[in-house]
Amino acid sequence: MSPEVRFNDLSLGTSAPAAEIEAAIARVLASAWFILGPELESFEREIVSSFDCGNAIGVANGTDSIALALKALGVGPGDEVVTTPLTAAFTALAVSHVGAKPVFADVEPETLTLSAESVARRITSKTRAILPVHLYGNAADIEGMLALAQDHGLPVVEDACQAHGARYGGKSLGSLGRVGTFSFYPTKNLGALGDGGMVVTRDDGLAAKLRRLRNGGQSSRYRHDEIGFNSRLDEIQAAVLQVKLKYLESKNERRRVLSRLYEEALEGSGVRPVAVREGCISARHLFVIRSPNRDALAAHLKERGIETLIHFPIPTHLQRAYESLGQGPGSCPNAEKACGEILSLPLYPTLSTATLDRVADAVRSF
Repeated sequence: MSPEVRFNDLSLGTSAPAAEIEAAIARVLASAWFILGPELESFEREIVSSFDCGNAIGVANGTDSIALALKALGVGPGDEVVTTPLTAAFTALAVSHVGAKPVFADVEPETLTLSAESVARRITSKTRAILPVHLYGNAADIEGMLALAQDHGLPVVEDACQAHGARYGGKSLGSLGRVGTFSFYPTKNLGALGDGGMVVTRDDGLAAKLRRLRNGGQSSRYRHDEIGFNSRLDEIQAAVLQVKLKYLESKNERRRVLSRLYEEALEGSGVRPVAVREGCISARHLFVIRSPNRDALAAHLKERGIETLIHFPIPTHLQRAYESLGQGPGSCPNAEKACGEILSLPLYPTLSTATLDRVADAVRSF
């Protein structure tokens, strides 16, 4: 039986008028230009304007955006990248794909984002980059990461794949480190009708290298100067995303309004929302609560027709794929504890306040 309250709504037209999206697709079909064309160039310019990030390079997906950023920075075999275990494992997979070793530092107990204090303890002579994740649309301790990076001569690569349009200190997340990375997976606040990603940087030389790397390392057609990727954001996705970008801020604001309503409705309920960093205007990609009885709460909500998800149930350092790294249970205690308590409630711009009240009532009745 399908849940009465779905976790998300990805219907065409929920993040932008369907007619505009259909017209954008028709425009690309009529042009018969599908890769590295004017739609991508236009979308990249719009991202630069919206996020004030210097340069934007469209790629195939969010994992590639991180891998390409690391490769452009010269990170490779024998190197280490310090990152968080509490996020989608694709962050670490990108590190592995360039031949480097992900090293997992613990998270802060309240925001659940990467702890600068823990990162400092993980930095070694092999560390080549710091990779914080702006989790759930909330800012990681970017000031702490940048300070560590300056002290150790390291670049900060921001994983902003869940933080489209979020800001910290008035600046867009993704624009604060040496490089920022984004995913346009359909469930993201700025989601494509398929896969997509973007790398942003203020470094013009690095941007030129990223444009070569995404296209096989070519300096011109059939001239491969370096070993690159085949990772390009196609014209149809770029056209769709350019339409959706116009509505991103209004949709994010609706998410923020709904999140405040959740917080008010759940006060005194025995669950607590994951904290947003002071000074951050969150994109509110997800609304995540914590409960010591998470599994029973999820079952309680399911019985009442409410769909929930867990982002993320297994910290990456405890995934089977990374057993060989030797960071077993107890190495990131805050992340491990959180993974047993976190639960994501339905949150999307078209969620009605009546439905939100129904979810909150069900949580309170637990």
